Formats: sequence, structure tokens, C-alpha cells
Amino acid sequence: MTRLGAVLFLVVGAIAGLFFYLQWASEPPKEKELIENFYAHRAAFERLREMLQADEQVVRVAEWGVETTKSFIPHIPPEGDFSVARYREYLEVLKQAGGKVALRGSGEHVEPCIGVWASGWAGDTRHIDICWLFQAPSNQVTNLDSYYQTPKPRRPVFRHIEGNWYLWAYW
Repeated sequence: MTRLGAVLFLVVGAIAGLFFYLQWASEPPKEKELIENFYAHRAAFERLREMLQADEQVVRVAEWGVETTKSFIPHIPPEGDFSVARYREYLEVLKQAGGKVALRGSGEHVEPCIGVWASGWAGDTRHIDICWLFQAPSNQVTNLDSYYQTPKPRRPVFRHIEGNWYLWAYW
């Protein structure tokens, strides 16, 4: 019985530890940290904005590949229709900015975003991006940390950083 009790204790402890780790790991970064990172790597964010505005065929770029308007299946160059050198440049500048993915919208006013945090799985993924918007959005909040405390379901919101730059939180 003692051996079985010890094994059960270890299993329950491991499950509880995993639960607490996953809960902690899924906490979004504080607004202050996100804004400090933006200012510390402002040149990288501006460079990504320029690149995304120039590369009209790009939909998304990340370590897992490039998605373009010609190929909706992500691929890692040299596969597909995207330059290896440009792909490497995106990855280098993303790394400098602390970003995970660079993406752009379509239409008259391209609004590039850099994904800086995500957590979750499938339909319950939460995102925080830093976006450059052509005009101020109507769904702004004054503080993301307070927004995180609101009851679910939440709506996507923006938090102004400066100029045309905004934090975008979605979950």
C-alpha cells in the first residue's frame, strides 16, 4: 500500500504541477513589457512595416514559412514563389523585434502587424500583435492589463502606443 500511495502522490503531484505550469505559461505579458519592447526595438518594427507594405504578395511570414497571395499553403523558401534572401531578412528582423509572425492585411490601406505573443490551441488561441493602422480604431482600451480581467467572451481591442502603432489583443 505504501508504494501505491507514493506512486499516486507522484502522479497527482505531476498533474498538478503541469496544470500550474500551463496556467502560468498562458498568461499574457504585461502591457508595460510589450510597450518597452516596442520602444527598445522600434527600428525593427519600422523595418517590418516597410517590408510588409512593399511585399504585396505576402500574407504571413514566420519560421514555419511564408504564405502568399499565390500560395495559401505556407512554404519555406526556396520552395514556392518567395525569395530566400527576403525570407531570411524577415526572420532576422522578426527576431530583433521579438516577434513570432509578420502579417499584413489586404486592400487599399495595408495594415501590417507583428505577432508578439500567442497562447492556446485551435479555437481558443489568444493573440497579441503590434500593428500599424492607417486610422485609429474605435475599439480601443486604455489598459490591456485591465482588459485581461474582463469576463469572457471578449472582443478584440486595441491599445494605442504612439502615432499609428497599436497593441492588438484578441481572445
